[in-house]
Amino acid sequence: MSVPAVEYDDIQGLVRFGYRRLTQACFLLLRVTDAQAARDWLARAPISSAMTQEPPPTTALQVAFTCAGLQALGVRPDVVEGFSHEFIVGMASDASRARRLGDLGANDPGGWQWGGSPERLPHVLLMLYAAPGGLDDWQRIVLAQCEQGFEQLGYLDTADMDGVEPFGFADGISEPSIDWLRERPARDEEVDRYSNLSCLGEYLLGYPNEYGAYTDRPLLDADRDPEALLPRAEDAPDKVDLGRNGSYLVLRQLQQDVSGFWRFMDAQVGGDPALRKQLAEEMVGRTMEGEPLVGRTGERIPGEQDPRNSFTYGGDGEGLRCPIGAHIRRSNPRNADLPPGRPGFYSWARRTLGFDATALAADKVSSTRFHRLLRRGREYGSAVSVEQALSPANPGDGTGLHFICLGANIARQFEFVQSAWLAGLRFDGLPGDSDPLTGNHLPRDDGTPTDGFAIPLDSGPDRRVCGLPQFVTVRGGAYFFLPGLRALRYLSKVQP
Repeated sequence: MSVPAVEYDDIQGLVRFGYRRLTQACFLLLRVTDAQAARDWLARAPISSAMTQEPPPTTALQVAFTCAGLQALGVRPDVVEGFSHEFIVGMASDASRARRLGDLGANDPGGWQWGGSPERLPHVLLMLYAAPGGLDDWQRIVLAQCEQGFEQLGYLDTADMDGVEPFGFADGISEPSIDWLRERPARDEEVDRYSNLSCLGEYLLGYPNEYGAYTDRPLLDADRDPEALLPRAEDAPDKVDLGRNGSYLVLRQLQQDVSGFWRFMDAQVGGDPALRKQLAEEMVGRTMEGEPLVGRTGERIPGEQDPRNSFTYGGDGEGLRCPIGAHIRRSNPRNADLPPGRPGFYSWARRTLGFDATALAADKVSSTRFHRLLRRGREYGSAVSVEQALSPANPGDGTGLHFICLGANIARQFEFVQSAWLAGLRFDGLPGDSDPLTGNHLPRDDGTPTDGFAIPLDSGPDRRVCGLPQFVTVRGGAYFFLPGLRALRYLSKVQP
């Protein structure tokens, strides 16, 4: 049975392209001041789709909404209730979520520049992209078009650091491959090998995900769409699908203490440049040039073209080559549904039922394919070299990452990765450490420290690096809905 083709003309282009060739970008945080004027602009806004264009465009505009933004536009409460709970309540909604996400101490939402309170929560996110030299004019055009319906709450500038994140490491290497052709079987069955290929429904609403299920989203009776703007739902053809071809977008402004990072590394190794670089790479899990510390397995991971992304941790269970707590290992453990083993039913049964001690020891991390993120972030501030970071004259602030990820399930994707793998203190059996780069490293309530990093050695006990300061601080954040273009036009109408 054939499956419907993907409607690229109904998908915002950020999902497919990322707009890396449009090296200039800015993100505008807006609040609705006039709902009718805002809807009028949204009805004609020049939003870029995921259709391939020749020649490629020199500008792009994308738009997303918080739950408060949908309400400010006049979207009916029963429609809003069809979105996920996490989206509805928001990123900074309660102390329990803050604790799980590591938003404590300096990361506390009460100190955020935006998004930490209802008054500082944007309604709309406008994402503007342009080829070099074109952003100022593009921004001027867009703001002139929409100024009647919105006021500007915040402005997030970005910087082109040529594929390197602020700490100085090659970035953007590991991304999932999306099954745009819908050839991957979308059904709930065990997968015995890691793959970078993901079902479309992991990132777009209205399509089956890795469980073979459709993520909850607003499904409406057809009479709620008298102009027939919305597509029909694949899993409920009698309903129109407001979520289809849309995604949830997570935005967090992460300030990076570049000087503090390199000064700490330098102090740990007594100023030795080679050891300083080695320690930083052990915490990241890659060389500064982007090579994985675990090495390349030599096996071809299906759908993967970049050899720097064609590896797993299957041959490094003890973390002797890449420490288990390294940042890239935490953010993507690259495991399958079951620990590796011999083929056949007997081997499968032993691993599944827990009779294989080796497999049991390896079965400490949830299967990666259910928790992948599609990253679309941008750096901001000025690039700082290691030498500049170590200079007393360098202020070491104002640089960081606007972390952006897309997914169809905020709880299972972003919140799980952030809470269980990055901020979590028991990742893969580790003894109370959080992510060395992004963790807040605050002690537990009982005073137990969490500011360590373990480097396994084959000659004895782990080498422990203690006293890690906080290198990354959250300055703002929110959950958004990035609608399909047909849904965007529907949202621009007064709701029936």
